[in-house]
Amino acid sequence: MISTVITPAPLNPKLGIGMTVSDLRLFKEVFPFNDVPRIFLSTDDYVRSLSHLNEIYLTDTTLRDGQQGWRNLTYEESVKVYEVLTELAGDGVITTCEFFLYTEKDRNVVRTLLNYGYRYPKVIGWIRASMEDLKLVIENGLDETVILTSISDYHIYFKLGLSRDQAIGKYLRVVEEALSRGIAVKCALEDVTRADLHRNVLPFIRELLRLREKYSAPIRVKLSDTLGLGLPFPEVPPPRGIPSLIRALINEGFPGIDIEFHGHNDFGLVVANHLAAWIYGAGGANCTLLGIGERSGNCPLEVMLIHYLGLRNDRRVNLRSIRKAVELFKELGFSIPEFQPVVGANAFRTKAGIHVDGLIKNPEVYLPYDSGKLLGIPYTISITPYSGRSAVAYWINTYFRLGPNDAFSKDDPLVNAIYLDIQRMFSEGRREELSDNEMLLLIRKHAPELLNKLPGGLDD
Repeated sequence: MISTVITPAPLNPKLGIGMTVSDLRLFKEVFPFNDVPRIFLSTDDYVRSLSHLNEIYLTDTTLRDGQQGWRNLTYEESVKVYEVLTELAGDGVITTCEFFLYTEKDRNVVRTLLNYGYRYPKVIGWIRASMEDLKLVIENGLDETVILTSISDYHIYFKLGLSRDQAIGKYLRVVEEALSRGIAVKCALEDVTRADLHRNVLPFIRELLRLREKYSAPIRVKLSDTLGLGLPFPEVPPPRGIPSLIRALINEGFPGIDIEFHGHNDFGLVVANHLAAWIYGAGGANCTLLGIGERSGNCPLEVMLIHYLGLRNDRRVNLRSIRKAVELFKELGFSIPEFQPVVGANAFRTKAGIHVDGLIKNPEVYLPYDSGKLLGIPYTISITPYSGRSAVAYWINTYFRLGPNDAFSKDDPLVNAIYLDIQRMFSEGRREELSDNEMLLLIRKHAPELLNKLPGGLDD
């Protein structure tokens, strides 16, 4: 597969008659290119202040929901995933990392990571609302846990076989027992986007507020959009409206900083819903690396890290470790879709001739930011039937490192001859892009003298 790196060129536009450089409106304050695009916001009837965005954070559930939705990870694999998380944003941007405690492998992982001594991401448990599960938290030396508190009638009646009062009472007994033992609690309101706000959600929230005051403990809640039904628009009421749901909890007196959103991608809105949660007052975004998780997956942590930087210029994030996460998951056997944002093989690669032509003139034409600088992932071109003569010329000039005096233009006869051969290949049924060696074979056919410029010659 071609991996020809595009070299950034200085901005040197051909301006129209009457235009000067000062006439250009490039919105560089929004699109700096040497950094991620900025997100600027204004207040509205729901959000009268944006100061809460100074306190937003991420949490991770790769080794809980992600593992559950993909495959069981070994002890060694789990430790490697955690190590990548510490490199990505281990200084407090990713605040916690959730773990099951049900198998001996899981417990060994937790014990190992506790011995590592990292403050962030903090190792916390994930349990069902039962005293037996709570014992696992205590026995494994954890001082914080997520407790599953399913909140919709679908789950309370059909899954648990309880009434609302019975379910909430059961949850509260486990929560209070944890608090009495000095264990911090985060209640996961499962299926909250199908739950009655006034009969289910707010009564439970009021009881949690009572316990917060009784134990002077910062109980947190995780709003779990279990089936990806949430919508990011403030006009949509609960249960599906994420902004209105979060504002309802805040208006009830629950601190936004202690509200976390956990979305799924069944309807393709998981990133939009997480951003809406942050904007409308939630502190946390609960994500997984590469978005692995149940069904259509969770919110991709790497994407939210980029949006986090768009909202907050926080230098504690190391975006270059995203590449390490990609390499790790490939080693683990995970197949990353070619067109997946940020991490897919095609995320910073172009095949279209018109795009290549624009990139050659200036990378900013078809790229939102410098992926080579920020991620350590260079932007590249591939040769296909749609790449055009510009891409062929660029491939030759880049591969052979030809200077301005020796470089080929897209109108050169050699470029045209190679381009016509490429067109012939695809007209005869070829489907995939050409590899470097295949391009070199075309060079051998049409301009063998160029091969003398290669330090190692042409591979067989």
